[in-house]
Amino acid sequence: MATLKLTGVAKSFGPTRVLERVDLDVSDGEFVVLVGPSGCGKSTLLRCIAGLEIPTEGTVLIGDRDVTNAHPRDRDVAMVFQSYALYPHMSVRRNMGFALEIAKKPKSFIDDAVDEAARMLELTPLLDRKPSQLSGGQRQRVAIGRAIVRKPKVFLFDEPLSNLDASLRLTMRVELKRLHKRMGTTMVYVTHDQIEAMTLADRLVVLDGGVAQQIGSPMEVHDTPANRFVAGFIGSPAMTFLEKFDDSAVVGVRPQHVILGEGPHTARVDVIEPLGTESLVHMDLNGEHLVGRTEKPPLPGDIKIGFSRIYRFDRSSGEAL
Repeated sequence: MATLKLTGVAKSFGPTRVLERVDLDVSDGEFVVLVGPSGCGKSTLLRCIAGLEIPTEGTVLIGDRDVTNAHPRDRDVAMVFQSYALYPHMSVRRNMGFALEIAKKPKSFIDDAVDEAARMLELTPLLDRKPSQLSGGQRQRVAIGRAIVRKPKVFLFDEPLSNLDASLRLTMRVELKRLHKRMGTTMVYVTHDQIEAMTLADRLVVLDGGVAQQIGSPMEVHDTPANRFVAGFIGSPAMTFLEKFDDSAVVGVRPQHVILGEGPHTARVDVIEPLGTESLVHMDLNGEHLVGRTEKPPLPGDIKIGFSRIYRFDRSSGEAL
């Protein structure tokens, strides 16, 4: 296990600037999630940590060692990819132990490491199968097991669940959370799925345009967003923004903060989306779209509404006021 420290990490590909001087301190054993839309720079930042890209500027420290220009194999990190990257001709056992074979570890050492990881990931009955005989979730667990046997200082995950269906993603999220709790290893995880980010992270790094827009705990980022981008990206369903409500600022409202049936404002109910125990209520408020969340959906038509909380953002910079 180890700490991870990024100082002023920037990356350009030719004239295109992909990362803008990111600073990040990851504590020993912390689970940090890099989250943001496609093209925001999160995978590039992960690759700079892994050594698959060399930063144009800045430094990367793992523990007290500067690895900015070190080869990936010399960083003591293990990376789990979206594509699993398993060897199709090898059994699960050999896939998991192959890195140790390359390192010329004794067979007994390899067998013990693979058996331990297989028990942890409930893969023991599958050790003699080939990847083609496994489900997507099982393949992903093998890819994680391959990383575990190396006992790296830092685990890196690049959107490992994005190829799985919704129910399997939920199962794997729980398994990853348990795995981190059991191992206590430093983990850095990339995703574009903000629900995945919120449920897994000790801390979030919200990226947009190569800039770390906000770094904080999931609830801190959700409840006190630094700017309009973070407010709109984190939260499900997303915060809605009212441009005409306040002359001095853009107002943001989360669905759970809309009070339906009472208040000083009148909105028109357009669409109701049942979600089971709750419903989302889509409304028109003076020509602007607003979403509320409620256990007792109203009838279509005009309704009185109020707000238990609103957020205000600068019209020019988007910064929270």
